[in-house]
Amino acid sequence: MATKQEILQLIEKKRTELIDIVAKYGMSSSKTLQISQELDTLLNKYNHLIVPK
Repeated sequence: MATKQEILQLIEKKRTELIDIVAKYGMSSSKTLQISQELDTLLNKYNHLIVPK
């Protein structure tokens, strides 16, 4: 399993990728949706690591 720091790095990379895809293809592109969902998944993984159960 990835550490918090590793997930944070992946989140930042995915955010940058999302910004680039939106600039290139627009908000309603299927590529934008895919990257956005990948970012959501990473954010959920991070939240599960930091929020006590």
